[in-house]
Amino acid sequence: MEKPQSNNPMHGITLKKILEDLESFYGFDTLGELINIKCFNENPSIKSSLTFLRKTDWARKKVEELYLKTLPKLNV
Repeated sequence: MEKPQSNNPMHGITLKKILEDLESFYGFDTLGELINIKCFNENPSIKSSLTFLRKTDWARKKVEELYLKTLPKLNV
């Protein structure tokens, strides 16, 4: 039997939801400044960012870390 993930704030949250929340809070311009990756700085979109982040573990980790830092500020 699996342990509940009650103290894991990332449990059940999809990468798409994370990106949508961060983009609506910061916008792609600020996201590109906070995390300097091409998918946020050149012709940004949720779709292109998802494609890149699903293939690139280090970038996904940076996005997840930013989300955790931003979570208290979000009205989710």
